[in-house]
Amino acid sequence: MTQLGFFIDLTKCTGCQTCTVACKDAHNLEVGRNFRKVLEAESGTWKQDRATGAWHQDVRAYYVSISCNHCADPACVKVCPTEASHVAEDGSIQIDKEKCIGCKYCMAACPYGARIVQEKTGVVEKCRFCWDGEKPGNPPACVGTCISGARIFGDLDDPDSEINQAIAKYHAQPLADNLTVSKIYYVR
Repeated sequence: MTQLGFFIDLTKCTGCQTCTVACKDAHNLEVGRNFRKVLEAESGTWKQDRATGAWHQDVRAYYVSISCNHCADPACVKVCPTEASHVAEDGSIQIDKEKCIGCKYCMAACPYGARIVQEKTGVVEKCRFCWDGEKPGNPPACVGTCISGARIFGDLDDPDSEINQAIAKYHAQPLADNLTVSKIYYVR
């Protein structure tokens, strides 16, 4: 059985937002609506050398690309009263737009804030691995446009897949494995 997931190397992410734009374009999302967001975190300070008076910095910034984590035990699916949100055979969390009544229970249940409402339709949407009918994108838009090569998409059940080799090589982990069992693995 195939279980799809993402590997994201945060050490390569430049915060360029190409993944966000590609996703927005691929899904014709409304202004202000995104399935993916890139957060910026900063740390460090500027320090003055007492002897020379020169200023030195140890300031750092890094970026974290966040979207649906396609959880193994998804809270969003559990609370959906119409079963519009469901787990597909490949382990991804999908939405049946015909069944969605726009109640937003799934939005409240998602610990990642990964859901949005399409104002035109009232349907609650999210990253679906660029599913187009019967299968996911190959690769999804965000992977195909990543200028730094920070993303890999693939089968988590295939031990020889590129994604599993990268996860093992870099000891990648989900962002909040204690919160949910995610199919998105990060190198930090």
